[in-house]
Amino acid sequence: MIILGVDPGLAKTGCAVIKVIGDRLAPLTYGVISTKKEETLARRLKAIYDGIGNLCREYSPDVVAIEEIFFAANVKTAVAVAQARGVAILATEECGLALAQYSPLRIKQTIVGYGRATKEQVQKMVKEILSLDKIPRPDHAADALAVALCHAFHNNVKVMPGRPIR
Repeated sequence: MIILGVDPGLAKTGCAVIKVIGDRLAPLTYGVISTKKEETLARRLKAIYDGIGNLCREYSPDVVAIEEIFFAANVKTAVAVAQARGVAILATEECGLALAQYSPLRIKQTIVGYGRATKEQVQKMVKEILSLDKIPRPDHAADALAVALCHAFHNNVKVMPGRPIR
């Protein structure tokens, strides 16, 4: 199984592709799709759409796992993230991918075991689970890896420590 994880954002959309083979996991790629605030909204959304589409064509994922939006106070930020999330979902639909959605609380609960875990705790666990040499950067890329791992674990992947695919 190949899973595309997406952490949506207008300035930076985190993206990660992981491969699951039996009880082993491997990150195939991770990073961010960055847009500049000086660009028009339409250009920024198109860059996210194109970037997600390119990942779909290059890695042929079986499913996309995307983080749901959770914002309590900043409506302007929530709207921007919702727009980025929408074009990411559209791009994956164009590629014919199944869609799985996870709340930030569920992702943290799955990766760390505690729904109120800090960003740093999630990043450290992502590093450990994937047997990486260092914490994935930038933060949005680590978050996208966490989303993809969340989907893997909710689909009964049992990871054997120390057995990553390299």
